[in-house]
Amino acid sequence: MISWWQSRRLRLRLTLLYGGLFFVAGSLLLWITYLITAQAMEQEFVAAIGSAPHPGEALLPGGAPPPDVRVVKFAGDIETRAESVLGQLVRWSLLALIAVGVTALLLGYAVADRALRPLDQVTETAQRLSESTLHERIGLRGPPDEVKRLADTFDAMLDRLHRVFEGQRRFIANASHELRTPLAINRTVLEVSLEEPATSADLKALARALLGTNARYERLIEGLLLLAQSEQELTTRRPVDLEQVVRAVLEQIDLQSRKRPVTLHQDLRPVLVEGDPLFLERCVFNLLENATKYNVRDGEIWLELRRDRGSAVITVENTGPPVPPYEVDDLFEPFSPRATTTQRATAETKSPRIYATSGAGLGLSIVRAIVAAHGGEVRAVARQEGGLRVTVALPYGPP
Repeated sequence: MISWWQSRRLRLRLTLLYGGLFFVAGSLLLWITYLITAQAMEQEFVAAIGSAPHPGEALLPGGAPPPDVRVVKFAGDIETRAESVLGQLVRWSLLALIAVGVTALLLGYAVADRALRPLDQVTETAQRLSESTLHERIGLRGPPDEVKRLADTFDAMLDRLHRVFEGQRRFIANASHELRTPLAINRTVLEVSLEEPATSADLKALARALLGTNARYERLIEGLLLLAQSEQELTTRRPVDLEQVVRAVLEQIDLQSRKRPVTLHQDLRPVLVEGDPLFLERCVFNLLENATKYNVRDGEIWLELRRDRGSAVITVENTGPPVPPYEVDDLFEPFSPRATTTQRATAETKSPRIYATSGAGLGLSIVRAIVAAHGGEVRAVARQEGGLRVTVALPYGPP
């Protein structure tokens, strides 16, 4: 009921405006009619009384008739009747004003509804459109009025958006092929050169260094392409058990084989969502990878999966270097620099200091894009002990 009133707020405002103007104009007309009628009746009755002297009575000096009790009584009776007539006029006029006013309100609502119906068509089309349905148009028919021009302008904007999205899709497809192919060729050439027995030690060292550089570029390009794809509309939507997704990610990540092994504490519960399982898997992978990469030696990670108020909530909390609270939002931006803790003792203080590193990543940026594509929210909070607490809330899927 509340949503119905909110969706018709403009109609109600226009109806109240029409009705208010009608009542103001009607009240003004009633007041003017009352004044004109009262003044006309007073003039007619005074003229009738003044021109009716009694027969056989002499006139006083100056032509005025002598006062008569019957004349005075007749004048009082006429005045009483005139007030009664004016009172009935006001009462019946008010009743008529109210009845016609209610009718005007109903007619005003019908007129406002008919006038705003094309805007409803524009709104419904805008709400229905997405990246996969940008070919649809409003196609409003009618006279070239303001609403028709608005619909035509909206259709022209959809044409431009359609061309932009189609160009973006083609660019991602071409970039995926053109960027990956040379790097794959370079990797193959370097790996073959390392297998050659005649290759010198210096060339092998150079080949290994180039392989590392090539691998970094491959990860960067993969991350950029994934970020561009995850910011688009999902093409696959189906029920997904997040517990199975999380367990599949845990099998891919070996937390103990890294330079700084960490301890994982997990609390997983079956939770269903609707979306793309591959994107959701990459989202969880990036969260755990981020919590592991920016951790401390013998650190800890807390992974929790639960249902909370109709949402599937994934919480990843990790120890690590302190992060200033005002820099937390910047971590979701692409190529945002991260920080490490460097213990530098000075004469004034022995507390850890934060120094930005040269590393830049797309992990949390991809997480935010994937969560937004699924209609969810992601937020991060800096822990007082160091590290981050990242919470992802996704709409709960079908039961």
